[in-house]
Amino acid sequence: MPASAVTATAENQPIEIEEQQMSVQEYGKDRRIVAGIDGSAPSLGALAWAIGQAGLTGAAVDAVAAWHYPVATGGYGWTPVGVGAEYDFRELTEKILADAISNTLVPGGDVRVRAHVVEGNPAQVLIDASDGADLLVVGSRGHGGFTEALLGSVSQHCVQHARCPVVVLRGQDHD
Repeated sequence: MPASAVTATAENQPIEIEEQQMSVQEYGKDRRIVAGIDGSAPSLGALAWAIGQAGLTGAAVDAVAAWHYPVATGGYGWTPVGVGAEYDFRELTEKILADAISNTLVPGGDVRVRAHVVEGNPAQVLIDASDGADLLVVGSRGHGGFTEALLGSVSQHCVQHARCPVVVLRGQDHD
């Protein structure tokens, strides 16, 4: 599964994301907490909670953001939506994830945060990342159109299919 990753600490180091291949074996045997990030307030709350929990348990945090090309239905099934070549979904997702980490890490903290940007369906990416994790932490809902929903589709799917315990956090609504 194509992915990007970096390890960051709270020493105000710039967060760089490098492309790599990510697999379950990459995570190793260390304690880890997976946090799903999409830039929404609930996901930022999930990252902050995951970092706090990791500080208490000695785990590392794998901050995971997923991206994919948008598609639309047409006369012949699903087709990619035409967007300009200058629009880079991976780059935008990397920026959202780097900003989330740099704004959430506490200066002087000792929690390791590894950033992973993965192409694919967000729910499936998080479920795959949950394999072997101690915990999966997600926001109650992301950027979906049903803002009144208590639980978004990605969170719902993760609760039902993750390979580890799941914590769902509500964020502050800034609508």
